Amino acid sequence: MKIYPLLALLAMSAPALCASATAASDAGRQWLAGDHHVHSEWSVDWDRSTTPPTPVRGGDSPYSRSRNAVQARTYGLRWIVHTDHGGPGHSAVTRDHAYPALLQARADVPEVIQFNGMEFDVPAGEHASLIIAPGPGELDQLVTAERDFSRSEPLQGSRDAEQQMQAALAHLRGLDPVPLMFINHPSRTATGMGEWGQVTPRELRGWHAAAPNVLVGMEGAPGHQAIRTERGLYRNEDAATLGGYDQMTAQVGGVWDQLLADGMHFWITANSDSHVNRRDGGRDYDPGEYSKTYAWARPDAGDILDALRYGRIFTVTGDLIDALELRVAGGDVSGTLGDSLTLSVTQTMQVEVRVRQPARANANGQLPALKRIELIVGGREDDGTLKMQRRGFDAATWSRERDWIVARWSLPVPSRGGFVRVRGNSTGAVDPSPDERGEDPWNDLWFYSNPVFVNVADTARR
Repeated sequence: MKIYPLLALLAMSAPALCASATAASDAGRQWLAGDHHVHSEWSVDWDRSTTPPTPVRGGDSPYSRSRNAVQARTYGLRWIVHTDHGGPGHSAVTRDHAYPALLQARADVPEVIQFNGMEFDVPAGEHASLIIAPGPGELDQLVTAERDFSRSEPLQGSRDAEQQMQAALAHLRGLDPVPLMFINHPSRTATGMGEWGQVTPRELRGWHAAAPNVLVGMEGAPGHQAIRTERGLYRNEDAATLGGYDQMTAQVGGVWDQLLADGMHFWITANSDSHVNRRDGGRDYDPGEYSKTYAWARPDAGDILDALRYGRIFTVTGDLIDALELRVAGGDVSGTLGDSLTLSVTQTMQVEVRVRQPARANANGQLPALKRIELIVGGREDDGTLKMQRRGFDAATWSRERDWIVARWSLPVPSRGGFVRVRGNSTGAVDPSPDERGEDPWNDLWFYSNPVFVNVADTARR
């Protein structure tokens, strides 16, 4: 939590506000775009005519890790996580091939901070991005996690029980430094809106509770956005993405808001899930070409992981914005993305959001217009029901301060505490519609922030 005099805060210029110059902990931090879900030629296919199955290089992606890093740099990313698929005995591929390729990519493209990781096959679930902190133990950490806990690693038998996922999380939370995990495309196997498949809200709660510093969030906007038949590879038309975002995130009052209202520090991201680019006949965009996760961090691996772990992140598609500051204040107390602040229910809560649009065209040659910003406040009523409040802004109701678009809202502090988040889009829609076959994703761009939490002091509760 950060302390500021409120009037001075609101008078600060946008550049100073976004730099958080008065907070020593923010010194040197900036918005760094990245992608935590990228595949390479070491997402192998398998020749199952042999025993054990033989890995086939390039089976699921033709690109080297160095090539992916080059493309990430081209599209403005400062960090990526290499997350190749597992499989029977794939930990040996990780050890003998994928990790040397990571070292080569770091040497080839030093401008991009590159993390060791994998698309972890979740026991009793589907997939997650496992992110390992760089350092002398990064290879052993990943190989051991994959070999001992990945669902698809065994050559024989099954490793698909909840107790095995709990064992994996117990192992990961005991490592030093502690890795990170984000659940990938959580509703891709859903059978309808609110009808869950291989990932359920109950599992998200249980996994996070088991390792809250490891399993810290989920993909809000899944990858595979370039495919025009089923955006994000959400193939069930009854459970499509909405504006490119997963239904758990996109529905106000939905799963994500329920988790946040219960005080879970559970963050969302956006990424490419890049396998084969659309230009090469595939269904994907390159890292950073369409989706970005921005981390408020210094340009070093440890601080980027810190931002991801503690929610100093926002997501965007199509470069609709490239900087965001969400500030919640009451009296002399304020907080920003990922923070928790404690207010009295007798106070008025001041909410301010500032966003900046890029000066350069996006990868589709567009300078998309921002048409709507929406501030969202959620929390629980005394009887436990969810209460959501929303306020939308457009060009007639927001203000401009130099390069920044600014929206402000004053409202009572939620009686039992809650959270504040913001989203916006290029269409002016109040809510995103289910994505349809054939639609152009560049015409439906969104950004979503992570939340600021508001607690209420016990002595001030009604």
